[in-house]
Amino acid sequence: MSDEIQDAPRKPLTPAAQRALAEAEARRREIEAKVASAPAEKGGRGGLEPARYGDWEIKGLTSDF
Repeated sequence: MSDEIQDAPRKPLTPAAQRALAEAEARRREIEAKVASAPAEKGGRGGLEPARYGDWEIKGLTSDF
């Protein structure tokens, strides 16, 4: 079933869609570069940045600010 979906022809992207995809890729590369250049966190919680999602969770307790 998934092979059928992948083999289906796609509509060509509009110039606006192509620009949006290029901008998103540039933002991803910028974020990855910042993460790579940042010093390693000692004793941190690990995982994704909690501020990005608006909540913090530690040992099953979540608090929104």
